[in-house]
Amino acid sequence: MLAGGIGSPRRGTAPAPTDDLFARKLRQPARPPLTSHTFEPRPSPTRGPLLRSGSDAGEARPATPASPRARAHSHEEASRPAAVPTGLFADPLALLGLPAEEPEPAFPPVPEPRWFAHYDVQSLLFDWAPRPRGTGGHTEASSGTLASAGDRTASSDLLLEAPGFVSELGGEGELGLGGLVSPPVPPALPNAAVSVLEEPQNRTSAYSLEHADLGAGYYRKYFYNKEHQNFFGMDEGLGPVAVSLRREEKEGSGGGTQHSYRIIVRTTQLRTLRGTISEEALPPGLPRGLSPRKLLEHVAPRLSPTCLRLGSASPKVPRTLLTLDEQVLSFQRKVGILYCRAGQGSEEEMYNNQEAGPAFMQFLTLLGDVVRLKGFESYRAQLDIKTDSTGTHSLYTTYQDHEIMFHVSTMLPYTPNNQQQLLRKRHIGNNIVTVVFQEPGSKPFCPTTIRSHFQHVFLVVRAQAPCTPHTSYRVAVSRTQDTPAFGPALPPGGGPFAANADFRAFLLAKALNGEQAAGHARQFHAMATRTRQQYLEDLATNEVTTTSLDSATRFGLPSLGGRRRASPRSPGAELQAAGALVWGVRAAPGARGAAGAQAGSPDGDGVPCLLGISAEALVLVAPRDGRVVFNCACRDVLAWTFSEQQLDLYHGRGEAITLRFDGPPGQAVGEVVARLQLVSRGCETRELVLPRDGQGRLGFEVDAEGFITHVERFTFAETTGLRAGARLLRVCGQTLPTLGPEDTARLLRTAFKACVTVLPPDESGRPRRSFSELYRLSLQEPSRRGAPEPVQEEAPGSALMPITKQLLSMCLNDGSSPPGPGDLAEERTEFLRSQSSPSPCSSLSDEAPVLPNTTPDLLLATTSKPPAPSAGRETPPTQDGPARPSGGEDRGDAAPELRASFLPRTLSLRNSISKIMSEAGSETLEDEWQSISEIASTCNTILESLSREGQPIPDGGDAKGTAKSDAEPEPGSLSEKVSHLESMLKKLQEDLQKEKADRAALEEEVRNLRLQARSEAAARLLLAPRQLGSPAADLT
Repeated sequence: MLAGGIGSPRRGTAPAPTDDLFARKLRQPARPPLTSHTFEPRPSPTRGPLLRSGSDAGEARPATPASPRARAHSHEEASRPAAVPTGLFADPLALLGLPAEEPEPAFPPVPEPRWFAHYDVQSLLFDWAPRPRGTGGHTEASSGTLASAGDRTASSDLLLEAPGFVSELGGEGELGLGGLVSPPVPPALPNAAVSVLEEPQNRTSAYSLEHADLGAGYYRKYFYNKEHQNFFGMDEGLGPVAVSLRREEKEGSGGGTQHSYRIIVRTTQLRTLRGTISEEALPPGLPRGLSPRKLLEHVAPRLSPTCLRLGSASPKVPRTLLTLDEQVLSFQRKVGILYCRAGQGSEEEMYNNQEAGPAFMQFLTLLGDVVRLKGFESYRAQLDIKTDSTGTHSLYTTYQDHEIMFHVSTMLPYTPNNQQQLLRKRHIGNNIVTVVFQEPGSKPFCPTTIRSHFQHVFLVVRAQAPCTPHTSYRVAVSRTQDTPAFGPALPPGGGPFAANADFRAFLLAKALNGEQAAGHARQFHAMATRTRQQYLEDLATNEVTTTSLDSATRFGLPSLGGRRRASPRSPGAELQAAGALVWGVRAAPGARGAAGAQAGSPDGDGVPCLLGISAEALVLVAPRDGRVVFNCACRDVLAWTFSEQQLDLYHGRGEAITLRFDGPPGQAVGEVVARLQLVSRGCETRELVLPRDGQGRLGFEVDAEGFITHVERFTFAETTGLRAGARLLRVCGQTLPTLGPEDTARLLRTAFKACVTVLPPDESGRPRRSFSELYRLSLQEPSRRGAPEPVQEEAPGSALMPITKQLLSMCLNDGSSPPGPGDLAEERTEFLRSQSSPSPCSSLSDEAPVLPNTTPDLLLATTSKPPAPSAGRETPPTQDGPARPSGGEDRGDAAPELRASFLPRTLSLRNSISKIMSEAGSETLEDEWQSISEIASTCNTILESLSREGQPIPDGGDAKGTAKSDAEPEPGSLSEKVSHLESMLKKLQEDLQKEKADRAALEEEVRNLRLQARSEAAARLLLAPRQLGSPAADLT
C-alpha cells in the first residue's frame, strides 16, 4: 500500500474510496507551503469564487473536475470552520458587534415597480426597504459634498479650520460624474437643483436654488380637489403608510382614450414615491378599470394590502395630506447677521457690538431694505411687530419668490452689562444660516466659538476698501460635516466680488441653498422624520373607515369594469410615459467606444447609478448617497453609439458619457435607445475610418466647432458617406470638447488613419445642434452682427442704401439661393419652433408636456434702435403735412416715400403674425409654423433695414400715424413683395380657421360615436339575460 510513498499513489486506477479516516489522511497530497496573511483586504482583479491555490490563496482559478479522492474527503473540508473574512477586520462596525456595511452592488437594482414613470428625483430614490441612517444611506459626505478643498478642513485669513466643520475657501467647483466639474451656465441646471423630471424645470436666473423638493406639490397639482382615493394603514415592515390613487383619462394622439394611474406612496422615510403608470404598461391579463388591490399588487408588491383601509371623506384628510407633503416647502426664510469689528473674533465680542459701523451699514444697504417692525405685514420671523420688544427696525428683502428676514445683531435689543446678550442670541442662535460680516483687520472666524445646536452654515464676508467706489467683498463658507455642499460655487480665493446686484444675488442664493441643504443634516432629518411619522399615525388611526382594499370601489365606469382589453397593447407602450423611466447602469465620463473595446473592463470601472429618462430630462443619480451626479435636458442630447452592453451618449457641445448595462445582452440598451428616440432629437452616430489619399489628404474640411464644411469629390471621405453639414464628435478616441480646436487639427493632420465618430446632418442637410448651443448662439446674434453703421448723408437720387438692397434681396428671395455657411437664420427659426411646438421626432403622446416659450422671441423683436435725426436733415412737421428734406426742392428722392409706403403694412403684418403665433399654440402644423416663421423673419429684417436707414418705427407697432406717399412705387419694387406677404398671411389665416373647424367637427363626431357604442353595449348587456331565460343579473 505504501510502495508509492506517502501521499504519492500509483499512477493508473484510482484507489477505491474508503471510510477509514487514517487511510484518507495518508492518501491526502502534501500541503503547499503556507503563505503570509495580513488583515488588510487584498485587491482582486476579478470577482470569481475564491479557491485554494498553491501560489496565492486569494487567486480565482477556473473550476476543474473533482477527482474521486477530492470527492471522498469533500465532507471533511466542509466541516472545517470557515475562514474569517478580512472585511470583518477592516470594518469597525464588525469589531463592535454591529451589522457590517453591505457591499455596494456592481449595478444598482432597478427600483420597483418596473415601468413606473417617476415624477421627480425623490421618487426615483424611494426605497421599499430603507436602511438605518449611516449604513449606506444618507451619510455625512452625501448629497454632493465637494471632493477637493470642500472635503478637508482648511484655513485662511477669513476662516479657521475646526473639528466637525468643512471649510470652502473658493475654487471647489461642483462634484459631478467622475470628479469636479465646472459650474453649468444657463440654460443648464446644477446637479443639486434638479428636482422635477416629468415637467420642464427651466433656469430663470444666474443662480439656481438647490436641494429643494419641488415635487412636494404633486398632490396639490394632481389630486387635491379632484376625484381620488386615499388609503391608510400600519404595515409591519414599513410602519404607517398613506397611499393616494387617481385614474386619469386622456385623449390619445390616434383618437383613442388613454388611461393612466397617478400614485403616491408615503412612508416614514422622507422620500415619497410619486409618479404614473400607464394602463398599457400593466400585465396584459389585467382588465380595464381594475380594482385598487390589483393595482397596488403590481405597483407596490412589498406593501401588505390587508393593512390598508379607505380614508374618510372628512375635509381634514386632504388638508392633512397637503401639510404632510409640503412641510419641506417654505418660501419664508430667516438668516442671522453677526457684526465683527476690526480686531474681534469671539462670539461675545460680536454680540456686544452696540452700533453698526459705516462698512456694516453699506453692506446691509446692499443686502436688503431696513423696515419698521411695528405694523409690518410681511414675514416677521418671530420678531415683535406690536410692542417693539425685539427692536424697532430690521432688514427685509425678497429673492426668487422667497421672503427673507434678517436678524441683525446691532438691530436687536442690547442689554448693558450682559456678556451673553441672550435677547440677541435667542434669535440669531436659532437660525440655521448665519452671515458673519468682518471689517478689514478682523481676526479669522472659527465656527467652534459659536455655541448653538441650530447654526449649521456660516457665510463669512469680509469687506475690502469699504465706503469707497472700489468696495469689494471676499466670501468663505463653513458648514457642518453632515450638511451637503451647496451652490453657487465660490471662485478661487473666494472673490473678490464687486459691491453690486450680482453679489447680492450670489449671497442670497448661497444663504437660501445653505438652509435647504442643512435640512439633510442628521438633526433636522430626525426632526422631520418624527413629524412625518406623527402625521401618518394620526391618519392611519383616526381618519380611516371600515372599507378594506378588497371592497373598495373599482376605478372607471361599472360598464367597463369587467371588460377585457379589446385590442393588444402596442409594442413599446411602456416607453410612452412623460415621467422618468429607470435603469441601473455604471456611468463614467467620456466616450469609451461601444465597439467592444471595453467589454471586458472590470465592474469597478464607473459609478453605480440610476439612469432616469423622462420627456424633459436625463439624470444619473448615485443611490448610495442620493445625489444627482449628471443631468441634461433631453433637447440637449445630440447622438449615441451603442453595443450590446454599452452606450456612449453625446450631449451639449459634444461632451460624452459612457453607460454600461447589466442583464441580457442588448435588452436594456435597446430600451434606452428606443426611449431616447422618443424624447430627444438625437440619432445614432457613424464610426468612420478615413485613410489618406496619395497626396496625404483626408479629403474634407472642418471648422473650429467640428462641422464638416466641404467634402471633396471622389475621395475616401465621400466614399465612406461623409457629407457636408455632418459633425465630428470624436477623433481618434477623444471627444472634441476634450481636445480643443488645436489638438483636433493636429490629430487630423498627423494621424495615418483618422478614426472619427460622426453625427450626420438632419433631414434638410443642416448641422445638428443642441438646444443650449442654439440658445447661446441666439444670445450672441446681436453681437455677431455688430452695431448699426452710422447713417451717411444720402446722395441725391438714391433710392436705397446698398446694404439695404443686399438685406432685402437676401430675405425676400423666393428660395433660389441658399444661405451662406455663417448664416444663422435657419437655426434661429428652428430654435423658435422648438420653443413653440413639439417636434415630430420628440413627440411622445398627449402625456408629454409642451415646452413653454421661456426665451426671448428672437424673430419678432427688433434688435437695432433707430438713430437720432441729424440737424439740418429734417424740419419739424407743420400743419400742412409731414416734414420734408432740407432744401425745400424736390430732388426726386424716392427712398423716404418708398419706405413710408410699406412701413405701415410691414408693421401691421408683423403684428398679425405675432397674434397668430400666440393664438395658434401647439395646434399649428409643422409646415405652417415654418411658413409663419419665414414671414416673421422677413418682416423683422425689413424693419431692421428701415431702422438703419433712419426711418422711425413706433414702439407699439402701430402704424396709424405714419405718413404715406402719394407716388406709386414702381412695378416689381418692395411694395409688391409686401403685398405678396400679405396674401400669404391671409391664406394662412384661412387655413388655420378651416383646420380648427374641421378638428371641432371631427371631435364631435368621435364623441357621438363613442356615446352610441356605449349605449349599444349597455343595451346588449340588458338583453342578454332575457335571451338566455335567466333572471336579471347584478351588473355591478
